[in-house]
Amino acid sequence: MGVHRWLRVPDRAQETRARERVADIFDDDTWLSDFAEGEATPTETARLLAELVIDRGLATADEVTECRRHAKKPGSLGEMLVKYGAITKNQLRRLRADLEVERSGRRIPGYRLLEQVGKGSMAAVFRARQLSLDRIVAVKVLPQSKASDERMVESFYAESRAAAKLNHPNIVAAYDVGRAGQHHYYVMEFVEGATVHVELRAGDHGRMNEFVGLSIGVAMADALQHAHERELIHRDVKPKNIMITAGGVPKLADLGLARLVRDDERAAAEEGRTLGTPYYISPEQIRGDRHITPATDIYSLGATLFTMLTGRVPFPGTGLDEVLDKHLAAPVPFATEVEPGVSEGVAEVLQRMMAKDPAARYESAAELLVELRAWKTVAELRRNEQPNGAS
Repeated sequence: MGVHRWLRVPDRAQETRARERVADIFDDDTWLSDFAEGEATPTETARLLAELVIDRGLATADEVTECRRHAKKPGSLGEMLVKYGAITKNQLRRLRADLEVERSGRRIPGYRLLEQVGKGSMAAVFRARQLSLDRIVAVKVLPQSKASDERMVESFYAESRAAAKLNHPNIVAAYDVGRAGQHHYYVMEFVEGATVHVELRAGDHGRMNEFVGLSIGVAMADALQHAHERELIHRDVKPKNIMITAGGVPKLADLGLARLVRDDERAAAEEGRTLGTPYYISPEQIRGDRHITPATDIYSLGATLFTMLTGRVPFPGTGLDEVLDKHLAAPVPFATEVEPGVSEGVAEVLQRMMAKDPAARYESAAELLVELRAWKTVAELRRNEQPNGAS
């Protein structure tokens, strides 16, 4: 996740000493104003690189001074450090990857960014410390390249507003949102753990036993019921958006596509657009129906549970069109035919969750929750009857 064994987070005393030593090397303060405006200048980058190298003990202040003297321009300091043997090429590559963390950490007031833990086309996510409360949080930062895209920025803030409406133990909590310079940021609960997607890939058979899978399903149905009662639809339930904490608690994450049921303006703007993740998207989302209901989340949770319990997605395909066409028209495979270890009753629940017609699915997450809890109890009893605890 972008974490290097040699990377450590310096304390404030160490940071101060490193900066004092670097201040003797860089005799100008112009980088401060450049930095405050949000763009990294070559001088700023060189200065931050020097701080990291000295503080981590990779080179002495004298060595950095000598390399600085030979550097024809600030941006070439790294190459000089490598050329004169102060650091290796691999160390320089990793240091450069950490420079964005260092820069961003100083641009967001009240937070100290510690390390990057995820990055996608839409945003980067950092583990950070909220200074006022001395707690670890996650900070999602919108890239500067997206800051001028009004639709992207609005979507970014919509996610935080949606999360702020929710307060549930199985939903990642939202703490703060704002803008610092050119950076839009969103602060949320930091979940120490892995996604269901990662857990499935790490497993022996790429699937979960029925009790474990249904336990996660119950937690997600409970989380969705909470969201739906507040007229919020997630619209992107999938294994990658379900986190499992170190203590085993499932948490629904990423409300980037979430929408209020009665948001007519957004519904009109999105009509005809296909929004969602292909393997888990509902038929109505594929069509771009204007009126999307909570039933779409039930469908996606059904596809997610199908994947968790059988080890494969309900509608595999060689291309996007094939997968989407199957969601629209192909019968949902009976889970027991894909994986005999799935109970017939659970397979029937999945069939109803993934009905093509939203009206044929469970009427609400609350109704679904009753079914899932019942089958979880059955799975637990069966597991306890097995000598090795298998389902």
